[in-house]
Amino acid sequence: MTLADVGGMDEVKKRLEISFLGPLRNPQLRTLFGKSLRGGLLLYGPPGCGKTFLARAVAGEMGASFISLSITDVLNMWVGSSERNLHDLFESARGHAPCVLFLDEIDALGHKRSQLNSSSMRTVVNQLLTELDGVDGNNDGVFVLAATNAPWDIDAALRRPGRLDRTVLVLPPDKPARAAILEYHLRDRPVAGIDLGKIADATDNYSGADLAHVCETAAEFAMRDSIATGEVRMISQQDMLSAVRDVRPSTDGWFATARNVAMFANESGEYDDLAAYLKKRKMR
Repeated sequence: MTLADVGGMDEVKKRLEISFLGPLRNPQLRTLFGKSLRGGLLLYGPPGCGKTFLARAVAGEMGASFISLSITDVLNMWVGSSERNLHDLFESARGHAPCVLFLDEIDALGHKRSQLNSSSMRTVVNQLLTELDGVDGNNDGVFVLAATNAPWDIDAALRRPGRLDRTVLVLPPDKPARAAILEYHLRDRPVAGIDLGKIADATDNYSGADLAHVCETAAEFAMRDSIATGEVRMISQQDMLSAVRDVRPSTDGWFATARNVAMFANESGEYDDLAAYLKKRKMR
């Protein structure tokens, strides 16, 4: 899987090229400009919009190993075991460099320490900071990509320079991406007379997961009729439009919260790209 498999998202691809892929492909320029191969980049945005898919595509583009790490891979009931698990996972990434280490739902693993009641979780956050700094090992060749739906819940220390210091907003797919996603989820299903462009027009602000659900719902409509009549019926344009009416975009709730953050908690300017998008869409 490479970035060519990701429909649309041109701005995100450009940012990934500048941050990770360009320096890797140009070692002489990297040396000239003193660009290290270590790095951390935070992908944030509404759920279901392809952050994990993008991380896998980056690993494929680089020809690098891919290690996905979630809170369930780390947490353990025994004192000190969670920190050891985290260290071992980073050591594995260092041993397989070049490697993309993907920290999924980083807000769960790196939540603001001031809001944590558990001392054991605070030490896990401290251990994560230590690993990102490469204190116990060389992080050259380890590209850390993290994803979250709630960047405002992440400990500020995780986002200081040298850690997850670059941020990319992953928005709901644009029209070309929506058409590509719909085509992908209909590829092995019996369809007839479907205008993907019109369906893409009708699904503005739908996440990739929402679009998959639209295709699933349309298939259910056609299958229900096929069972009732005893005759196989193809999935039609009407099935797809009915499914769009039934499946509402799941991103609405996220944007309601994000709007408050962009308007009232953006003193540092870290959510300027989000504020610009909301203004463009007249959502603020």
